Amino acid sequence: MSSLRGSPTPQRCTRKPANLFDPKAFLASAGVGKTVHRYSPRRAIFSQGERADAVFYIQEGSVKLCVLSKQGKEATIALLGPGDFIGEGCLASDQPLRLATATAVTHCSILKITRKEMLRVLHEEHALSDLFVAHMVDRHNRAQADLVDQLFNSSEKRLARALLLLSRFGKDDRSETIVPKISQQTLAEMIGTTRSRVNFFMNKFRKLGLIHYNGYSGGLQVSSALLDVVLHE
Repeated sequence: MSSLRGSPTPQRCTRKPANLFDPKAFLASAGVGKTVHRYSPRRAIFSQGERADAVFYIQEGSVKLCVLSKQGKEATIALLGPGDFIGEGCLASDQPLRLATATAVTHCSILKITRKEMLRVLHEEHALSDLFVAHMVDRHNRAQADLVDQLFNSSEKRLARALLLLSRFGKDDRSETIVPKISQQTLAEMIGTTRSRVNFFMNKFRKLGLIHYNGYSGGLQVSSALLDVVLHE
C-alpha cells in the first residue's frame, strides 16, 4: 500500500470576486451615456417644457428648482446641493417634458446621465438603485414636511427651517456655510411669504446670533441654535 505522505495537498480553486459596482465612482466621472457639465450662476440646466431625456446629479454647487404658472408667476420649490438628483421625473414613462426649471445658484459641476443609461444601471446595479430609492424617499418625505410647514407654521418658523435645511443641518456637528449670496427673494418664494418679512426675520436672527454673514465669501453661517425657533411653540 503506497503512502500518501508527501503527496501534494489538493488546493480548492478560488475565483476572484468580480469588481463590485461603486455608485459613488459611477456618479463622479463621465463615461458611456454620462457627461460632466459646468454651469455658472444663473445659468439654466434645463427649462420647464423642454424634452425630458436625462437625469442630472449635482457633484458640486447649488441648484434651485422653479415652476412658472400659466399666469407668469414663478415659485421656487426646492434648493438642492451636492449628492442630489434633479430631473429624475424623466424616468417615468408619462413625463416626456420637464415640469420645472433647474438653475445654477452657484458655480456647479453636474453629471448628465441619459435616460437610457440611467434605467439600464438602475436595473442592473442594486447599489445604485438602493441609493436612488433612498434619495426619492428623502425627497418625498421632505415634500410632505414642506406641506405641513406651509399649513401649520408661522413664516418665522418656515424661514428658520429653510435655513437649517439649506445648511444641511444634521450632517455633522458644526455650523456650515449655506449657499453663497442666496437672495431674500428666493427665500421668500421658498417659504411662501414676502421679501420684507424675510428681511425682518433675517435681521432678528442676526441680532440674536443665530446667523452670521460672511463678508469674505458672501455666504451665511447658520447656528444649530436656530433649531430652537423651529421647536419653540
